[in-house]
Amino acid sequence: MKTAALKTILAFAFFSFVGITYSQPMGPPPNGKKAQQEKKENIEAMKIAYLTSKLELTPEEAQKFWPVYNQFNEKLNDLRKKRKQDVREVKKNMEERTDKEIEQAIDNDFAFRQKELDLQTEYNSKFKSVLSIKKVSQLYQAEEQFKRVLIDKLKNDKADKGPKGEK
Repeated sequence: MKTAALKTILAFAFFSFVGITYSQPMGPPPNGKKAQQEKKENIEAMKIAYLTSKLELTPEEAQKFWPVYNQFNEKLNDLRKKRKQDVREVKKNMEERTDKEIEQAIDNDFAFRQKELDLQTEYNSKFKSVLSIKKVSQLYQAEEQFKRVLIDKLKNDKADKGPKGEK
């Protein structure tokens, strides 16, 4: 009975949060970095609610899983932020770069991809230590599903605003 009640509460919380979040505009941030940060936080909260709903974690599983997942996400975001900075830097003066510099940028990108894969492999083991293999598989599926849900939402928001971004 506890599990059914917990699932009902989590599902209600998820759909309530999604409804509230989906009613918020996802277009360009009106107030710069603060609005952009709020948007990121909303997306992260949506993701947590989505994963919680899809994984149907017990309270014990959730207590073990979320710290590991949050640590993974933080490391992955740091890695991706560094890559984004590197790509931005390379694009700045692409025409002025030597072949050697461009080759180095390409090599750096491959190194980033390897670091990302290494991090995912490391945390796959950690996820398996706190969840069943079935739930680990569900995690990966739910992450991909969430990406599609988010992309669809962004497309719908853009379409609702019309060609000039106005509602």
